[in-house]
Amino acid sequence: MKHPEIKTLLTLLAFVVTNMQAQVSNVQAGVPANFANEGVQPQLEDYFSPATKNPSSPDADGFIRRWLLLEPINKPNRSNTVFTDSYLRTEFGKEYFKGQFTIVPKDGQTVTVGEQKLTWHAFDAIRYNVKLFRFASGLKLQVYGVLFWAVTVIECKEDIPNVRLAVGSNSASMWWLNGEEALILSGDRRMVVDDCMSPRVTLKKGRNILRGAVINGPGMSDFCVRFINNDGKPVTNVSVVLTTK
Repeated sequence: MKHPEIKTLLTLLAFVVTNMQAQVSNVQAGVPANFANEGVQPQLEDYFSPATKNPSSPDADGFIRRWLLLEPINKPNRSNTVFTDSYLRTEFGKEYFKGQFTIVPKDGQTVTVGEQKLTWHAFDAIRYNVKLFRFASGLKLQVYGVLFWAVTVIECKEDIPNVRLAVGSNSASMWWLNGEEALILSGDRRMVVDDCMSPRVTLKKGRNILRGAVINGPGMSDFCVRFINNDGKPVTNVSVVLTTK
């Protein structure tokens, strides 16, 4: 090439494009921007903080960030294409541990699933979406072929009728409100805000138990949850607690 400055410019441009592609990959994987090009592995505290005893609130967009999360249950699946409605209802309907559809566990409480002894953790997600993959990897646990359980409690000062539960998850998931099935997200899917919405439900005065199960084979795992009112706006006038008393 006759013009060295052009060659230099093209080299610089290629570097910029490569760097931008890497940053996009990091964002899709949920890696904080400050970790790019530093070789630093994300830590649990980059995505979660311990839940306090004080009630929390949904964020400004209505996303619920306070959850009790159970360490991942070993559930091998080579592909996510098996996650049909019937498969999910069968697998989520199995009793993996005592009281899985009734208890509101405490932070540090343990359950036994087969040969696994698993612990519940009370966390506030730093982001609007709950990064289950980072939850598992931060605890140095299994991240693929997994089944996660999540529980939270929504406290209302009065009945809030005609709201919809809006969920996005990676991969498939199922959700129950006060013991009743509210929503199922089947298939191999990426997390998208408000990907699926339940029929209209009522958040009752007092404490409402929201329970979810998220299953994934290969790939990242996360979810985001909020309630949308009859006007299409997020519900924010509630408290989020981790007890029914």
